[in-house]
Amino acid sequence: MAKEQSGSPKPRQPVFQRMRVTLTIGVIGLCVASYILGAWQGTSTTSIHPSIIYTKSQCGESILRTSSNSSGRSSSDARLDFQAHHQVSFNESSLVAEKFPPCQLKYSEYTPCQDPRRARKFPKTMMQYRERHCPRKEELFRCLIPAPPKYKNPFKWPQCRDFAWYDNIPHRELSIEKAVQNWIQVEGKRFRFPGGGTMFPHGADAYIDDINALISLTDGNIRTALDTGCGVASWGAYLIKRNIITMSFAPRDSHEAQVQFALERGVPAMIGVISTERIPYPARSFDMAHCSRCLIPWNKFDGIYLIEVDRVLRPGGYWILSGPPIHWKKYFKGWERTEEDLKQEQDEIEDLAKRLCWKKVVEKDDLAIWQKPINHIECVNSRKIYETPQICKSNDVDSAWYKKMETCISPLPDVNSEDEVAGGALEKWPKRAFAVPPRISRGSVSGLTTEKFQEDNKVWAERADYYKKLIPPLTKGRYRNVMDMNAGMGGFAAALMKYPLWVMNVVPSGSAHDTLGIIYERGFIGTYQDWCEAFSTYPRTYDFIHADKIFSFYQDRCDVTYILLEMDRILRPEGTVIFRDTVEVLVKIQSITEGMRWKSQIMDHESGPFNPEKILVAVKTYWTGQPTQKQ
Repeated sequence: MAKEQSGSPKPRQPVFQRMRVTLTIGVIGLCVASYILGAWQGTSTTSIHPSIIYTKSQCGESILRTSSNSSGRSSSDARLDFQAHHQVSFNESSLVAEKFPPCQLKYSEYTPCQDPRRARKFPKTMMQYRERHCPRKEELFRCLIPAPPKYKNPFKWPQCRDFAWYDNIPHRELSIEKAVQNWIQVEGKRFRFPGGGTMFPHGADAYIDDINALISLTDGNIRTALDTGCGVASWGAYLIKRNIITMSFAPRDSHEAQVQFALERGVPAMIGVISTERIPYPARSFDMAHCSRCLIPWNKFDGIYLIEVDRVLRPGGYWILSGPPIHWKKYFKGWERTEEDLKQEQDEIEDLAKRLCWKKVVEKDDLAIWQKPINHIECVNSRKIYETPQICKSNDVDSAWYKKMETCISPLPDVNSEDEVAGGALEKWPKRAFAVPPRISRGSVSGLTTEKFQEDNKVWAERADYYKKLIPPLTKGRYRNVMDMNAGMGGFAAALMKYPLWVMNVVPSGSAHDTLGIIYERGFIGTYQDWCEAFSTYPRTYDFIHADKIFSFYQDRCDVTYILLEMDRILRPEGTVIFRDTVEVLVKIQSITEGMRWKSQIMDHESGPFNPEKILVAVKTYWTGQPTQKQ
């Protein structure tokens, strides 16, 4: 009996084991099915595209708009909870949604840090009053800069190089003052830019051909150029078809709106002046610098202005001078100066260039060209002959944000032989764009390696592909002037380089890595900027702004509401912005932009819905000022 009882359960044991295995498999199957169903419902590919609408603007261009409900929230908010459940501090004026009124129409061309009225308070010596002088916190505008009545979308590239709408920049002054020099002409409701300049009244194309006959502009060695005192930037405009990108700058002065005209033409430009502070570009940035009757007294103030050009010129780079005093024997009567005065000025410039260790390449007709040495081996030895200027003792040559200029030569990196290029030779364009920049390969920027550079390029190629899906007009010429507010190593600009646009790469002052020199070594252009202050440009000068984690960077530094108001100032009506940041930050940005007449929608990260970083796509709506409106 005992044996029978002890053995009686055995037949049930295999049945129980089979039930347990079946139950386990069933539970696992249900878990997998639930996970797949949840991922499918939450994926962005089924929710993003239906809520994006493209409509036609007044000029027939496709504009990105977002469909929204009555509260201004996007339809995707019903699927994803974007509320901040884990609050973080955020430096903004108020958590309550604020409706920003339009500023008075008289401020339609307001440039906060180059305000002519504020400039009058500063000394005129060395043009100090034309430098950046930003408003105090209590002077900041808390309103939206209006577009002038009848504002229209600019012409598309390349038509915009030659034409602009009169209603967008209603200034006839230059068409009268510079009529003989063919800067600009009024034709009905539009401006036409014949391509002329003070020293090239017959056109920039012919003038550039004259330069090309003296130094090659087409072999890829010259990619980045600097134009000081640029006028309406015709020199830079016609260099574009030769694959040379020019940073043009000029002060806001009696030549009303010249930089505004340049940007309306789709040509890179900034408001700026060589005065007492370094221009906001790193050392060794430009392959070529140019002055065409720019009225800069190169021979004065111990040569400090030409010394600053030397700082930003790349080893082996060229400086081109036309206008006074070059060819003074022909022009001295028209310039209303004496022969003795002009001869002395040229002699002093020649002597200064020699003391800077520059070699005069050629002087022919209206042009004179000098070349900077590729290293400083001979220059250091020549200091025994030339007492001034000496080589600067400091190696802090890249700092250029509110940094005073010095009357000493910025030192070049050390070399091992006379034929070695200081800092490293660059590839010809376009290989230069993706070649490892010397500042990275030589370890000049701490923490950045060749591997990180190459990985960064891959990341931005993927992001650019995603942006093209979100905003199809990005590749169709809809956007010409593009700004990257936090450019990093320039990967965003590199990913878009084959399209008919250019990118102003901005590196915020105080960034963990100073990467602007890297960007220039890649053949792109940019500037330093503190986004707690206004940018050196006119209103409505950019079509597209890219802001990657810029608000996380500044949220503890200043009131981010004013950063958004500055973005609104420089963005054209119906322009587009992409923000990349955490959900908490983007929700707060979205709430502020709703009061700025922007439409926006939060999207998933390109890697999918489970990435905590999200994307906010925003569009500035079209509206203009009214002549009778009050602030």
